[in-house]
Amino acid sequence: MGAQPIPVHLLAGGPGARRNAYRALVQDILSLSGKRRPVVAYLGAATDDDPRFGGWMKDLVASAGPCAFRLAPVSGGRASTARQIIEEADVVFVGGGDVELGMQRIGERDLAGALRRKHAGGVPFFGISAGAIMLARRWVRWPDPDDEHSVEAFDCLGLAPVLCDCHGEEDGWGELKALLRLSGAAAVGYGLRSGAAVRVGPGDAVETVCGAVDRFAVRGGKVLAG
Repeated sequence: MGAQPIPVHLLAGGPGARRNAYRALVQDILSLSGKRRPVVAYLGAATDDDPRFGGWMKDLVASAGPCAFRLAPVSGGRASTARQIIEEADVVFVGGGDVELGMQRIGERDLAGALRRKHAGGVPFFGISAGAIMLARRWVRWPDPDDEHSVEAFDCLGLAPVLCDCHGEEDGWGELKALLRLSGAAAVGYGLRSGAAVRVGPGDAVETVCGAVDRFAVRGGKVLAG
């Protein structure tokens, strides 16, 4: 019998979000592994393993406590290496960037199964910005950027069974609201403002652990706050 899955943590990051705002939370996430120096698998798929962005993500995690930070690479055709690093990890961290690109790379490298098995086995997962959205249920894209009616939803990993967006407060959560309209009656979504974070689970329970989170729901065919 597999271990009981533990909550998934979603961090907004974003403009103005300071690294030390998340230090205590990341420290708590690392401690969930039960290891003094956990191995953290970093999935940088949403930036195609951009080294500069990866350096920022490493600094975020290393500032929280002792760990071994290992890139699970998606560039260069090294899917087997990425899968092995994920399988050996004590914690999995999904970095920010572009949600659609990140899910495309996960699909191309056939990594979704390995990620879901780790989660089902009780390994702590957390994601920041686009990485947080990738851990949630679905996201949106516009195949024709000049046609707002071309919007469509696509599946993400679903390890956190919620709909969410990160640091979209400046544009009024336009993408999240589009996603909710596509998701039908009674859909609920969470807008994590810059510097915010939520804990999701068990099930679809959502707890704000830092910062401010806006909640939206579809009622009578309209997306309403609250």
